[in-house]
Amino acid sequence: MAIVGAGPGVSAGIARKFGGNGFAVVLLARTRESLNQEVANLQRQEIEAHGLVADASVKASLTAAFAQLEADFGTPEVLVYNAGANTISNPSDLDEEDLLRDFSVNVAGALSCSQLVIPQMVARGSGTILFTGGMLGVAPVASRASASIGKAGLRSLAFTLSEELAPLGIKVGTVTIGGVVKAGTYFDPDSISESFWELHTGARQGEVQYTQS
Repeated sequence: MAIVGAGPGVSAGIARKFGGNGFAVVLLARTRESLNQEVANLQRQEIEAHGLVADASVKASLTAAFAQLEADFGTPEVLVYNAGANTISNPSDLDEEDLLRDFSVNVAGALSCSQLVIPQMVARGSGTILFTGGMLGVAPVASRASASIGKAGLRSLAFTLSEELAPLGIKVGTVTIGGVVKAGTYFDPDSISESFWELHTGARQGEVQYTQS
């Protein structure tokens, strides 16, 4: 499997869950230092893990990284897009360049990564594409206008990709997280990772709204 936007939070929980169930995990992130740390953490838990440097906001960087991924490990059975960007600003003050930069990470990068694996998944007749969403995409907040727009776009991308690809044997889903991710709480990364696993296995479909009632 491949996880884009790897770090110590949600993506680490996903890596532990899938890696503990026999998946080799390839992490993609912008900096080699953070990648090395996350890979080492997984390897200490006897999970096969590798790292590739990629900038989710730059299509050429993603294209090169996925070409290396394909060459070294083949087409992943599971792609998780976890990258995100958030400029703190009310919409009336939000700079257009900041919005576009954030959108390139929050939505365009997700589309690019999906397009880089879809042809091979279609040829194989199977695969899973999952997105880390947020409740800002459902219930927007003024001071988080950029992320609200981005998460809404990502959610729509998940739904439309699912409609297109489900007949071809490819699962597409999103976990819409409704709280602050923190270990030891309801929003513990290891707890959230169960929802990603359920979407992959087909126990749940489409969208899981991970909220505390």
